[in-house]
Amino acid sequence: MFEQFAHWLVYQLGGLSPASQLGSALHFWVMDTTKIFIMLVIVIYLMGLFRTLLSPERVRNVIQGRSKTLARILAVTLGAVTPFCSCSSVPLFIGFVEAGIPLGITFSFLIASPMINEVAVVLLIGLIGWQLTALYVTAGLTVAYVGGIAMERFHPEKWVEAYVWQIQMGEIVQPAIDTSLRGRHAFAVSQVTEIVGRIWLWVLIGISAGALFHGYVPQTWIASLSERDNFLAVPMAVMLGIPLYSNAVGVIPLAEAMLAKGVALGTTLAFMMSIAAISLPELLILRKVIRVPGLLLFVAVLMVAITLVGWLFNLLN
Repeated sequence: MFEQFAHWLVYQLGGLSPASQLGSALHFWVMDTTKIFIMLVIVIYLMGLFRTLLSPERVRNVIQGRSKTLARILAVTLGAVTPFCSCSSVPLFIGFVEAGIPLGITFSFLIASPMINEVAVVLLIGLIGWQLTALYVTAGLTVAYVGGIAMERFHPEKWVEAYVWQIQMGEIVQPAIDTSLRGRHAFAVSQVTEIVGRIWLWVLIGISAGALFHGYVPQTWIASLSERDNFLAVPMAVMLGIPLYSNAVGVIPLAEAMLAKGVALGTTLAFMMSIAAISLPELLILRKVIRVPGLLLFVAVLMVAITLVGWLFNLLN
């Protein structure tokens, strides 16, 4: 449906040739813009409804009181399936600290939650297939688990802002969600408005970048990125991903175009994961509760882990 609409608009109504660079780029842009924004609204609304059923407090209660290994597995799993965006990191972090959950486990949740974004996963399945999506999710779970362990070794409690510990005294209370049918619907709509309003520009930037990459970037320019044994390509992709976009959803079209051009799977995965897990907005939010040394360690641990994952997938693929 989306491809037919883009074909009609660009090639029939617009009169552009499918063989032209402009026609190919515009077709990609129209198709992905229509598809992604429609899916965004539907998925975010459904996840908003789900969030009214599975509150951060319930997530915290599931993890609390478990053995460290089981708690970390639960944290990573819950991070992968719960619909919490980066803006939920602060109340989640505070709630976990208040409950006495070790920070290493909390960091595992914080890594898994944005990296295995439920919207991105749904879009990935539709755009590039379940096989790559399964690889992405597996890699994300591994990075989240190992990354939390690595952070725990450095005793990150010393980098938590002092006011966070004061939350244990009940000085800050998180607003409750209206659980009536009308209240759940209103909350889901507000989530669509808030999240789409916050990321629409980044999504369009990502789609535009993917369209330009798809239509104009010559094959010779990305020849080095297509080589699985080019070990420098993966860390370069990780470095590029950190400041480039603010949301994993926006990079999916670019990743699709990269794969279509023949960029190695591990390099593409590393690029996507760095954007999802080490995005600048996420770091700015976490800065409210974690001091700069802790954030720098967090970034370093994730960069190393994601680079290793990229190298591994390039060797296996």
